[in-house]
Amino acid sequence: MDAGIIIQVVLLLVGFLFLIKGSDFFVDGASSIASHLKIPTIIVGLTIVAFGTSAPEAAVSITSSLTGSNAMAVSNVIGSNLFNMLMVIGIAALLSNLLMEKSVLKKDLPFLVAITLLFAIFIFIGWDITNLEGIILLIILAGYIIYLIRGSKKSKNANDVEAAKFTLPKSIILIIIGLAGIIIGGDLVVDSASAIAIALGMSETLVGLTIVAIGTSLPELVTSITALKKGENQLVIGNVIGSNIFNILFVLGASSAISRIPLDSSMLIDVLFMMGVTILCFIFGKTQDKYDKKEGVILIALFIAYMAFAILRN
Repeated sequence: MDAGIIIQVVLLLVGFLFLIKGSDFFVDGASSIASHLKIPTIIVGLTIVAFGTSAPEAAVSITSSLTGSNAMAVSNVIGSNLFNMLMVIGIAALLSNLLMEKSVLKKDLPFLVAITLLFAIFIFIGWDITNLEGIILLIILAGYIIYLIRGSKKSKNANDVEAAKFTLPKSIILIIIGLAGIIIGGDLVVDSASAIAIALGMSETLVGLTIVAIGTSLPELVTSITALKKGENQLVIGNVIGSNIFNILFVLGASSAISRIPLDSSMLIDVLFMMGVTILCFIFGKTQDKYDKKEGVILIALFIAYMAFAILRN
């Protein structure tokens, strides 16, 4: 085996180590802060955890926009959102039934469906996302955050708030260290996996649609599995929904506000598939207030089918 590939494999393993330990610290710190602030874990999942685990997507997409590779911003968000809904929820549902809170089913999940449809409408209007549309997405994000903050104040005496495991300063330090580990690990995994794939003959386009999108979503997956092991089921749901909302409103909003994002009509199937999957996850959650093993299998199978389609198409 080529020495360069061996080095990349080592870096890949180091990246996974950073991801795993980083997510461990991050989940502990986030759940402890929720206890200190006396707010439900689901709200922390929708904000701190979701925004933190979406940092790799934001870094890749905004950098792509600044360097003129605008289309990468959209393909990265579509691929990441699909991975979150199909693989993160799918794998978590296989490990444990994911119970859904009524507030998530009534407000947050429908909101994700609504902004996904808005994102699709922006694209279909002129096969681009304009500066104005990007600003609109950022304004909607600001409104959503304000809504969550107000909601958290009303939940000060919520029954699901547990005693804090760590002091507030230690909780903040754990979040910072954990987030740093997640970002560093995510970068190492994406860069090394891309280098290995290209060295083995995969095209850069295919790498972008698969490895980069999956790699930048690994923090969501690892953090969710870690949260599940610690019994923080609502952190999993909040992480996925919040990350997808953040990807569309902030990652695409900021990227297109910086520079208009032109798109090719060949992405029609990808956009429609993301819309369909988002609506399917809403239906699954609404029918029985949870995601179970059967639905987990369906979601994972859909992701495998999509990846096969992406590979064959390119």
